[in-house]
Amino acid sequence: MWFEILPGLAVMGICLTIPGISTALIQKYSNGGKEKRIARNRYQWNLLERDKRISGFSHYYEAKGLENITEDE
Repeated sequence: MWFEILPGLAVMGICLTIPGISTALIQKYSNGGKEKRIARNRYQWNLLERDKRISGFSHYYEAKGLENITEDE
């Protein structure tokens, strides 16, 4: 019958989901608790560079906080 394929389909779905979830969790852990940001065009790259410059840590994912950002930077 057609429903005999459901257990195999469920196992295959779980096996295909695990790598995506684990990759996101590993990147979040390695980037200081924030998700990985991807620069797909020049504007997004400029935003990443701005965040790196403002943070003062040479990492875009480490934030200083809004109270520490001044106009002269």
